[in-house]
Formats: sequence, C-alpha cells, structure tokens
Amino acid sequence: MKMQVIPSIIANSQKELERRIGLVNSNVYQLDIMDGKFVKNKSLMFDFKLSKNKKYEAHLMIKNPEKWIEKNWRKVDSIVFHFEAVKNPDKLIGLIKGKRKKAGIAINPGTKISKIKIHLDEIDFILVMAVNPGKYGSKFMPKMLYKIKEIRKINPKMEIEVDGGINDKTILKAKKTGANRFIVGSYLQNSKNPKKAFAKLKKIANA
Repeated sequence: MKMQVIPSIIANSQKELERRIGLVNSNVYQLDIMDGKFVKNKSLMFDFKLSKNKKYEAHLMIKNPEKWIEKNWRKVDSIVFHFEAVKNPDKLIGLIKGKRKKAGIAINPGTKISKIKIHLDEIDFILVMAVNPGKYGSKFMPKMLYKIKEIRKINPKMEIEVDGGINDKTILKAKKTGANRFIVGSYLQNSKNPKKAFAKLKKIANA
C-alpha cells in the first residue's frame, strides 16, 4: 500500500494560501475548509484559486457541506466530509461520487468506528482525526491509534488517513497501526526548513 505524506493548508487570503503551498513542494495538498461554525476557526472561506499541476483534497470542517461541494467541486480531486456534520452520509457520498471525485469520511476523536462501519465499502478513504479539529498545533491523541488498527482489521485495503499532531515521532506510531496517508500541518508550517522536514517525514513513512 502506498505511503503518502500530505501537507494540510489553512489560509484566509489568496496570498496566504500561495505562501503556505509554496513552503513545501508536494504533489498533493489537503485544503482545510473551516466555516467558524462546525469548528471555531475559519479557513479558505473565500473564492480561492489553485494551480492546475497539483492534486487537492478538500477537508470539509463545515456545516451544510452540500453547498460547498456544489459550488467548488471542480477545484479539487477528492472531498472528505465530517460524519458528525451530516444527517445522511449516503446522500453526500452519492453527491461526491456523482461529480466523479473520490469520497472520504472524517471522524472526530469522540466518534466510534461502529457508527461508520456500514459506510466503509462505499467510500474511497477514511480520515481519522487524532485531535479535535479546527486548528494547527494540537497534541496527538494516542488512543486514536486503536481506531486505525480497528479500521485496518475491518477493511485491509482501505486508504486510512490520520490527521492531527503528526510529526517525526507520531507518524511512525500511526504507520505501525495501519495508517498509510499522513496529514501534516503545524509540523511543516512552523518548521525552520519545511522542505527538509517534509523530506524527513516521507523517508520515515516509506522506510
């Protein structure tokens, strides 16, 4: 299974977006879309523009994700929504797939795997939050490793992302329990040399 380190991006202006993307040369980025309602912070709630030679995953930390998808789906390659933000996950999965985009479900630390188990065969990937969502720099919750392990046991072929508190120490723990895609925010963005930090994480993930 392919191991990937994916930088996550938060921004409140086009200039900030371009600066943060430019810090690390990656083929794929996760865009943290935050509305200030589902989570406290806001990010990328403007009509942003993206370069066409990269791939983008939209992480929707918002209420009413349907509206965002209908307006912005052309900008991204995959869309992950929070299970806790919707009443009908099947409907949203259908909407995303209908746009010919990859669909994922994100789950907060307090959400049990049993609640989303029936959806695992419908989605392309799952995102396990190892922190409470909404800001950079929160501390990794080791208990979330059990969730990764449980999902991998249920579906050995599932693409499993882990997001929150990923650094050069926690990435190895997440990898050992079954994650294969590692979303990294503050560790890269706050690094003195983001490109070097990115290379280090990729080396650990693919060792």
